[in-house]
Amino acid sequence: MTHVQYLEAIKTLNTYAHHYYVLDDPITTDEVYDTLYHEVVDYEESNPAKIQSNSPTQRVGDVISEGFIKAPHLSRMWSLEDLFNSDNLQKWLTKVAKLSDHISFYCEPKFDGASLNLIYNDGNLIQAITRGDGVVGEDITQNAKTIRSIPLKISHLDRIEIRGEVVIFKKDFEKINLERAKQGESLFANPRNAAAGSLRQLDSRITSSRNLVFLPYGLGENILDFPLLSEKMVFIYNLGFRRPPLRSLAKGFDEIEDTYKQMVKDRDTYEMMLDGMVIKVNEVEAQEEMGYTVKNPRWSSAYKFPAVEKITTIKDILLQVGRSGAVTPVALVEPTAIEGVVVERASLHNFDEIDRKDIRLGDKVIILRSGDVIPKIIKVLVHERKEGSLAYVRPTLCPVCSSELLDEGALTKCQNLECSSRVVNSIIYFASKPCLNIDGLGDKIVERLYEEKLIKSVIDLYDLKLEQLLELEGFKQKKSENIIKAIDASKGKECWRFINAMGIEHIGEVASKTLCSNLGLNFIHTNKEELLALDGIGEEMAESLLEFIRVNEEYIQRLQSILKPQTPAQKIEAIENPFKGKIVVLTGSMTRSRGKIKTMLEDLGAKVSGSVSKKTDYLIYGEDAGSKYDKAVDLGVKVLTESTMLAML
Repeated sequence: MTHVQYLEAIKTLNTYAHHYYVLDDPITTDEVYDTLYHEVVDYEESNPAKIQSNSPTQRVGDVISEGFIKAPHLSRMWSLEDLFNSDNLQKWLTKVAKLSDHISFYCEPKFDGASLNLIYNDGNLIQAITRGDGVVGEDITQNAKTIRSIPLKISHLDRIEIRGEVVIFKKDFEKINLERAKQGESLFANPRNAAAGSLRQLDSRITSSRNLVFLPYGLGENILDFPLLSEKMVFIYNLGFRRPPLRSLAKGFDEIEDTYKQMVKDRDTYEMMLDGMVIKVNEVEAQEEMGYTVKNPRWSSAYKFPAVEKITTIKDILLQVGRSGAVTPVALVEPTAIEGVVVERASLHNFDEIDRKDIRLGDKVIILRSGDVIPKIIKVLVHERKEGSLAYVRPTLCPVCSSELLDEGALTKCQNLECSSRVVNSIIYFASKPCLNIDGLGDKIVERLYEEKLIKSVIDLYDLKLEQLLELEGFKQKKSENIIKAIDASKGKECWRFINAMGIEHIGEVASKTLCSNLGLNFIHTNKEELLALDGIGEEMAESLLEFIRVNEEYIQRLQSILKPQTPAQKIEAIENPFKGKIVVLTGSMTRSRGKIKTMLEDLGAKVSGSVSKKTDYLIYGEDAGSKYDKAVDLGVKVLTESTMLAML
């Protein structure tokens, strides 16, 4: 085989694979594919320096990683606002209409899998990152390359983020569980868990064997010059990505509802699991004008499929005491399978809920599960109740420390600050992944350290000695050393983790990041007016934070002196220039890449937008400027050539 024949063989093999894995339309036999594949392998073994990055041999998983490194997304991966019924949909559409008019909607399935962000540059797949917290995920590029519906090379040369969901088809999921059963391994609960677990295998050969499928649903950073999202997605599909089983455009409520009902009707016929339908404003300019809340894009939502209901029996009512002292009842029910998940507990919310529904031990009840929401009891089948059953009596004493409970109606609280459950849960939360992320310090370890009287608060963690751990049964040298190292490594973490770890009521991860990015460690000296001026911080959150600071100021300062949390690097204020604070749009071909010009303008304090609107200050254009130029002229936006822009600087 000559090198020219080798290149032609790669092209042919990739065409075969595209038809098989993306189009579901095989155009050859396995025998023909395998014969040509092995010819390519033979050539590459003889000419290792000439191996092409898009050769199908580069997909074979043959790497075992020691672990996955963290990697930032080029732009944030947002979560979506959930809609559960037509009333929710109508309210959301009303909100959207207030933000922008003359809009349409792009609807597509909400795949139930694991989110993945692909980054291409110069046409090559350079990185694949899991969703993580939306800002930073894990680099699993080697594993992603084994997924045959992910092109290793695309024709688009500018840097672009392509977002999608990695799924396992139902038929492949059944095969995997059959094989695991034969091997005596535990079974996956559902295809989503199987997809997520397969994606994060340290041995990429396992990932390769699982028949994962990538289905694109959107974009992150990109400079695609299309006015409509639907046009952008067609462009992405034409790069070699798999199309969804159904997508449609809608003008309003009725058409969205029609598409949704069709998806609900057909959901069991799809090859992959779906848990709803995603609705997005189709006009890119309108998306940019609407922007984002602290958590979600204002221009998109997830219309969840109807919840699944099952009948089960209440075996017991358990009482849990949280870190704030709130006592929460939880129903222990007969194990019940709902969409691949075995449900053994159901939320009761509070004691008023038990009284209102007259829930009793031994009752047959209907439980409802929707997506990831914890199952809840929606109806008691009173007509099947056994004679002699007694009404539930709400507790008056803490189930953990026996202190008298404060009954505030809907909320019942243990007021004992030294209640072991409050203390233990606050330490567990402090060490959890969204907080200080102290690896190895799980629930059981914390409980053991508390029982052994080695810790009574989070501050005591930092006084732990290796010798103390080694004296405990089951704590070997390596395990103990790792715990001490992990505790020490929690020092110097990001400011927001420090705030979040304190478990302030109503202040979660998103609010902690907002506080940290705006106030840094000076949040301890803030006031209500300053807090309410921050995006996403409301009255209740502000009052909760201020009350916590008032009561715990000494504790916060002591913890801060131990942890020495890091505040985000302050961006250097740009010097005065014609573009500072201006909204700028780029279009056409220029002497340098638009990415570099975008970075330069942002460093000068400009906001670079992807589309022209009446808010745009400047349009900077190069050769082959298209519709953006025409729109800028129509709107009276000032247009500049690249050379004029440089002259202004």
